[in-house]
Amino acid sequence: MAVGNCNGPEAPTKNIAVIFGATGLVGKELVKKLLSKPRWKVYGVARRADQALFKFIQNPNYQFISCDLLNPLETKHKLSSLREVTHLFWVTWASQFPLDSQECCDQNKAMMENALNAILPRISSLKHVSLQTGAKHYVSIGSGFQEGGLGFLYGEDSPRVGGGKNFYYALEDLLRRRLAAGNVAWSVHRPGLILGSSVRTLFNFMGSLCVYGAICRHLNLPFLFGGTRRCWEEMYIDGSDAGLVAEQHIWAAINDKIYSSDGQALNAINGDSFTWREIWRAMAMKLGAEVPEEMFSEDFVFSEAMGDKGEVWKEIVKKEELVDTEMGDLANWEFVDQLFRCPMKMTASREKADWLGFQARCDDTLECVLYWVDTMRDERLIPWKGI
Repeated sequence: MAVGNCNGPEAPTKNIAVIFGATGLVGKELVKKLLSKPRWKVYGVARRADQALFKFIQNPNYQFISCDLLNPLETKHKLSSLREVTHLFWVTWASQFPLDSQECCDQNKAMMENALNAILPRISSLKHVSLQTGAKHYVSIGSGFQEGGLGFLYGEDSPRVGGGKNFYYALEDLLRRRLAAGNVAWSVHRPGLILGSSVRTLFNFMGSLCVYGAICRHLNLPFLFGGTRRCWEEMYIDGSDAGLVAEQHIWAAINDKIYSSDGQALNAINGDSFTWREIWRAMAMKLGAEVPEEMFSEDFVFSEAMGDKGEVWKEIVKKEELVDTEMGDLANWEFVDQLFRCPMKMTASREKADWLGFQARCDDTLECVLYWVDTMRDERLIPWKGI
């Protein structure tokens, strides 16, 4: 995941990318991977900068733009100067309203509309737009348990559900409408549980996991799994390495063989099968937390057990001389509770991406988790305690 350095004479720029959501889990990896390739210039757009990311990116071909995309006047002012953009990556979303609500749809659609209004009239060089949504494309909140177990995998042609209030659908429809006239190719990528490092992500599993492990170690608490037995013993969601998802975005964006002006949908998942029961002990050991004899507890609720531990996290940050973060910058306990008590399975197939020639794989989600623990340690977001 190294970032390329510009030494010697600077090669002429061939591709210019703008990444909306550059500080998120996949956005950070997109920035790094594009800058490691020759002849790319990258604009990163987000509401707030990630100072930890700046430490790793010292490249004259990168420029960060702070912008509130929900403000149409600010968006036009900040982005109207962009010229010669060839590739647009949309890996952001607005989270103020509940999922599957009309307000959430309207807000996310408005945010993308503002960005497109600022950029599209001023550029003729755009080749590809890459949209990231997720496996929730296939399920609706309140739709209940999905039967089929490991034998049931969602394919990209699975029908829409839930009456159309999933904001993913609104974004796909918007791109289809806005890009059709210019014959611009676009793709949509649907990851499962994204595994990566960021302090600007609402649904941050690795951040939550690592903060939980650090607090357990600090307070000598057992590293319990709190959720339903089905979520403990069966596979409910695919793991999606943030680096792999970023590679798929780039591969689709520059691959003429999968060109589609009507949108090419691709699941973006590791490709292996795992259960929390199989990997929970190894994760606890990696984080140096106490491993209880019985790790599963249906009565343990993360938001209840960890919700009041903000001051404990501050003690850990100070003691270990970590990057100054609040607990909420990394951990989202309500999200973990929802994940481990999810009534519906979101397991998908990556057969289409494989068939089209995308060769990157991450066949061991546990190894992926352990890698991101080490990455967060290197970034000084979590303590160097454990294996």
